[in-house]
Amino acid sequence: MYRFLLTPRWWGINLFVVLAIPFCVFMGTWQLGRFEDRVQSHEQAEKQPDPSTRAAKPLDELLPVDKVTSGRPAVATGTYADQFLVPGRELDDRQGFYVLSLLRMDSGKALPVVRGWLPGSASDARVPAAPGGEVTVTGDLQASENAHSDGVDARGGLPGGQVGMISAATLVNLVPYDVYDAWVTLPEAGAGATGGAMKPVPAAAPQGSGLDLKAFQNLGYTGEWFVFAGFVLFMWFRLVRREAEAVRDIAFGLVPEDEQDPSSPQDGSSSPDYDVASTPVR
Repeated sequence: MYRFLLTPRWWGINLFVVLAIPFCVFMGTWQLGRFEDRVQSHEQAEKQPDPSTRAAKPLDELLPVDKVTSGRPAVATGTYADQFLVPGRELDDRQGFYVLSLLRMDSGKALPVVRGWLPGSASDARVPAAPGGEVTVTGDLQASENAHSDGVDARGGLPGGQVGMISAATLVNLVPYDVYDAWVTLPEAGAGATGGAMKPVPAAAPQGSGLDLKAFQNLGYTGEWFVFAGFVLFMWFRLVRREAEAVRDIAFGLVPEDEQDPSSPQDGSSSPDYDVASTPVR
């Protein structure tokens, strides 16, 4: 009855099933591993002390920024140069913008410093001026933003003096000097040093260190891949059963000749187990 499984058409179906099921299981296992990695990173991050409570270190000792150094207080000395506004940033459920000043250091490179946040639309008219002369700042270290960072505007087309992303790759095209691939946000004591109107911007946790939406997406994808594997197996059994029933019906003469599938056996040559003439009628 099941000799139809050896026909060319069924060889193709069987090959698809044999390849699809291991692929779905592999992808589901991989997504589950990604979820477990994020859970482990989250647990490790919770066991670590708050980075902002650790002793401040010179900037160069904390670079490059990673999950360990992100949020650590960094010390840098230099002179404030160019200033930019970063619109579309939310703080305390209010829309506003960051005040970003570039601290030009003795090395010639500049460190982006978020001096604070102001509500409303970006406007230079009410932005406190940066301190003049050489200053030493201590701020929480952050990695350069990317297109997936919260609040980033990667569309471009912003007015002059505004940037949508705090990134060395963006700022280096706007100033005639090199920019560190990192930035710092000043604590409350320094955010409004010259005016007191700005609010400090809290440091964000490094990407991939918490149970964010992506972690639960990985868990959801895990379930989807295993469901796909089960669906493929279910459909294969269903097709086999329907084909076997069709072969049996033809063997017993229950299907009119004009409705028989040309690809199905028409006589007892391919289904020797069934002899219509010798099969007793019950």
